[in-house]
Formats: sequence, C-alpha cells, structure tokens
Amino acid sequence: MTIPPLAPYPALRLRRLRQADWTRRLVRETTLTPSDLIWSMVVHEGEGKIPVASMPGVERLSVAEAAKAAVRARDLGIPAIAIFPHIDGARKDAAGSIAADPDGVIPRAVKAMKDAAPEVGIMCDVALDPFTDHGHDGVVEGGRILNDPTIERLIEQGLMQAEAGADILAPSDMMDGRVGALRSALEGAGFQDTLIMSYAAKYASAFYGPYRDAIGSAKLSAGQGDKKTYQMDPANTEEALREVALDIAEGADMIMVKPGMPYLDIVRRLVEEFRMPTYAFQVSGEYAMIKAAGMNGWIDEERAIFESLTAFKRAGAAGIISYFAPWAAEKLG
Repeated sequence: MTIPPLAPYPALRLRRLRQADWTRRLVRETTLTPSDLIWSMVVHEGEGKIPVASMPGVERLSVAEAAKAAVRARDLGIPAIAIFPHIDGARKDAAGSIAADPDGVIPRAVKAMKDAAPEVGIMCDVALDPFTDHGHDGVVEGGRILNDPTIERLIEQGLMQAEAGADILAPSDMMDGRVGALRSALEGAGFQDTLIMSYAAKYASAFYGPYRDAIGSAKLSAGQGDKKTYQMDPANTEEALREVALDIAEGADMIMVKPGMPYLDIVRRLVEEFRMPTYAFQVSGEYAMIKAAGMNGWIDEERAIFESLTAFKRAGAAGIISYFAPWAAEKLG
C-alpha cells in the first residue's frame, strides 16, 4: 500500500489524535471483544479443580466444573471453548488406546458442557499425545512416528468426539493427509456440519512446556526426544503456506497458527494469502511468561495481556485461543 502525500509539520501533528482517551478510541484501528476469544481449558478425570503449578491461575477442571465453565463462557460472551484432557498416567499405553473411548473424560465433558450451555461451541483436540506413554502424537514403530496408521487412530478419535457433540475438531498431530481423511470420515458418518479447525501451521516450539505439565503429557521417549519430524521448523515460512494450502484443499473450515506471538508474521501472511478464517493460539508458554513477569512486578500484567491479545487481531487473526480468555472477557465486559 502506498501512503498518500502528507502535510508537513506543523500543519500535520499526529499527536492531536492521541491527546485524549476519546480521540484514541475514536481512531482506534483494532478492537478486541469477547467474541474474538476461544477459552483454552484442561479437563481431568477426577473431581473439583486442580491448580497447574506452571500456569498460575489455570486449573484442571472436572466434568462438572467444565459444565459450569461453559455457562460462564456463555454469560461472558465467549463463543467457544477448546478442551484438552489430563489422563492418569497409569491408563496410558504406547498406542494411546483410550483416545477414542466413548466413555472417556473428553466425550463426557463435551456432553455436559453442551447440555449446560448449548450456545457455546466446543472444540476438541484430535491427537494421541495426551493418551500415549511416550508422549508423541502418533503411533511409533522402531523410533519412527508412523503417518498413516496414526491417521486411522485419529479418525476413530474424531468420530467419537463428533458423536459426543463436539462442534469443532482440531487435529493438532501434523500428520500428512489427516484433514482430508477426517473430513471424509465425518461426511461418511453423517457429520457434515462438524467444523474442522486445522493446526495447519504448528511449529516445533519451546513454548509448549507448561501445557505438557497441565495435561500430564509423558516425557518424550520411544526413540525420539522431540517432535521435529512432524511439527514444523520455526525457521520456515514457505512451508507454512504449503501446509495450509493442503489442509484447505482437504476440507479445513478454519486454520490455526501455533504458537501465536512469535509467529505473528505467519498469521499475517496466511490471512493475506488465503483469506480464510485464521486463528492464533496463545500457548501455555506465552501465558506463563506474562503471568510470571506480572507476578514479579516486572511488567504491568493487565496491559501486557491486552496488548498481546490485540496484537493477534492487528495481525489479522479472526480470533485467539487463550488461557486468558475468561479474564479478558470479564474485563472487556
């Protein structure tokens, strides 16, 4: 975009537009509302609430508490909640066998939340890592994460979530072809209205640590100590375009960039290239850094939260998945 000719100083004083709160609000280019937020939430198999040590202010919620949270989201004007499971380590195995259990914590939470607040959309993570004893997102054989056998398991998991009433399935595993396979399975099972929000540009990031604490993810093992063979290299942009193009062609309704703040350039580029509903995930590490700095008095926590959330909107994101969602929505009123 070419900037038109500007009047020289002092005829033009840009500070005139900043001199009062009312002028700043009048010319504000980006506005954040509760409708821009998706509440990221962890549910557990027991009772009550359990604080997450590495994420001050975040708690694992029981199914009953998750239902109450859905009502709170409705009252705050938050349109959707993304739920993730914390599973007892003793119930995990190498295959993630209970990922598609129709009586598991995720389907029970989905049903309870939809019963309590049917107006709130529920998004489910489609991935095996919360359920595997090696912590990887797929089926492992000989130290390799197998693509196609993993997709077969993801289809079982996704169909179970749709049957439970999930509105959005969000495959986060980064297996090639999983969006197309999931879309085909949903169509074949009569779930043509179920949305897919693809983790289309998910990077092998250092910012996921507190989340793995929150869901009790197993320490990575089975011959691979990281997820770099399936999650994206943080140095790459063009690869993100290819990943997103494939997922859109396979039937994704919405796309996501994860993590958020370190990848605002990716958000902007995807919005400009594809004109698709594009979301950013303000991940656990981003949350924990802001909270820790705020608690130590190193930054103004409230201002930092709103500045970060606004930055996602300014970059072009249609919405933000965040652990700050209920707090921010309450403040936005």
